[in-house]
Amino acid sequence: MKPTGPIPPHFSARDDGQLLIGGSPAEELVAEAGGTPLFVYDNNIVGAQIARFKGAMPDGIALHYSVTANPYEPLLEFLGRYIDGFRIVSGGELKRLQSAKLAGIPMNFAGPGKLDWELEAAVKAGATISVESDGEAARTIRAGENVGSKPKISVRVTPPFAIEEGRVSIGSRPSPFGVDADRVPMLVHGLIEAGVDWRGLHMFGGTQCLDAEALAEVHRVTVAHAGEIADAIGAPLPELNLGSGFDIACRPGDVPLHIDHVAAALNRTLCDAPPLLATTRFTIELGRWLVGESGVYLTRVVDRTESCGQIFLTTDGGGHHLIGATGSLGERGLTNFPLAVAHRFGDPPEEQVTVTGCLCTPFDVLGDEVGLPRAEVGDLIAVFCAGAYGLSASPQAWESRPLAREMLV
Repeated sequence: MKPTGPIPPHFSARDDGQLLIGGSPAEELVAEAGGTPLFVYDNNIVGAQIARFKGAMPDGIALHYSVTANPYEPLLEFLGRYIDGFRIVSGGELKRLQSAKLAGIPMNFAGPGKLDWELEAAVKAGATISVESDGEAARTIRAGENVGSKPKISVRVTPPFAIEEGRVSIGSRPSPFGVDADRVPMLVHGLIEAGVDWRGLHMFGGTQCLDAEALAEVHRVTVAHAGEIADAIGAPLPELNLGSGFDIACRPGDVPLHIDHVAAALNRTLCDAPPLLATTRFTIELGRWLVGESGVYLTRVVDRTESCGQIFLTTDGGGHHLIGATGSLGERGLTNFPLAVAHRFGDPPEEQVTVTGCLCTPFDVLGDEVGLPRAEVGDLIAVFCAGAYGLSASPQAWESRPLAREMLV
């Protein structure tokens, strides 16, 4: 029997054993949505994560949400009431915010390969463009001229570190993300001379991490490195975007991130920050950590079979909706997300089963040789930690299967 990740502590069962999500029984939510597969996002969990972050972090740290984690518009609308801004990486994500009537909130447009029309749309919307190269900086200036607006520009710096197996390794690596530190001062001087609204620096290694010590070291190195760049520029930094990197515990053996430890270490780092960062506004961008635990993927068992002594539960869902929870990334059995039989939530395991999706690949496995209460055809399987990088990050067109439903409760 193989282990699964830990079920987030936010969920409970009704007296009859039915899983409750946002206070409602799973079967009732499926009926309301019109069937399975279904993603349900509990806004109470998202709100609690926002409150937890703001309660722990030093005063003045702005919290931005990374739209890529989950662009479901009702969720964006909810988040827009409580956070300080959004991170986008495409014109499509900008359109999502505009559709949700959130275009007026602060935005940071990051990522490589920005197209000219995306730059123009982002400048027009008032977003800060985090430029990844000298060429992109020049194109952003032209975009501002084309739309008649002064562009807000920050410079993404190639990080002077990498997180490898939970350890921080100091030293820059070749990367398509950002500008090498020794070239940043000249680029910034050019931006200032061009009359743009220079908003500072963006520095982020891009690795999801559960190690509080490693994240604390990343913040320390980032702030120190930003101070060195500010000295070379000869001017204070208006803003420093520290990126993200906060992960959630969803795989076997994972231990939740100690957010209070990260916050306390960051507070010490900022108290000792270089002089040219004394008036700097700091931002952290979170996606998975904010919304990942809020999501439950509900999929119904359509077949129960036995082969060579092993029991298989085949469901109507799978990797075309939640690829990170399956073996379709080449990690079958290593990524067993937490899962449960929805009408017997909290019951002890009675048998070892392999829960599969409906795709024609042996890697479409939601739970490989896991222990569950007995489930029959028609029962609901709940896969937890499904609130981030789910439907929008999965190959929905695979085999032309139906799309999953989504709802916010």
